[in-house]
Amino acid sequence: MSVLKYGRKASFSGNCDSLVILIHGYGADGTDLLGLANSLGQHMPNTVFVAPDAPHKCQMNPSGREWFPIPWIDGSSEVDARLVMEQAINTTNIFIDDMIKAENVDINNTILLGFSQGTMLSLHLAPRRDTALAGVVGFSGRLLEPESLEEEVKSKMPILLVHGDSDDVVPFESLADAANNLTMNGFTVYSHVAKGVGHGISPDGLGTALQFMNNMLGFVESD
Repeated sequence: MSVLKYGRKASFSGNCDSLVILIHGYGADGTDLLGLANSLGQHMPNTVFVAPDAPHKCQMNPSGREWFPIPWIDGSSEVDARLVMEQAINTTNIFIDDMIKAENVDINNTILLGFSQGTMLSLHLAPRRDTALAGVVGFSGRLLEPESLEEEVKSKMPILLVHGDSDDVVPFESLADAANNLTMNGFTVYSHVAKGVGHGISPDGLGTALQFMNNMLGFVESD
């Protein structure tokens, strides 16, 4: 039984050889991203999509969820925020392992796709897992604690970073900061700038993510 509540979108083909785990942003929940499976799944027919709800109610939006507090938004302490983040990392790692087992897929056929705080969580935990995922897609996020990555990295996987150049929530410069640090630590990083896009997922960004995921999973769509 998973430690997190989650939504699931079955594969279009009815078969499953790959898994995409959707990690939502601050103040949202799993359903916020699970809708992406309707368009992505048509081009990834053997892929199951799952979207967990973060473990905590969002302090600034009680109808939504949060993976960890954000001190400069909700007034929480840095110490408390770090403690809750560590707990969220452990919980999410358990969820990933549970889903891989439940769907009977390999970890190297599993991708994390995050948005905003979900990107931050994904970029932090994926390199610190013992075995590499197929890839990570991060929309509109940033790399947390970049100074610790070199010492703590355990596995490396390709990473795609997508960011709108008009983002007024997470600065657009966060893309370059994350890409530079990850590259310096031996990761293969791809990036896509969504022109004129704010804090959200645009069609061109989603299309780039689809191409990246299919490449990482070794799937070539027929004409």
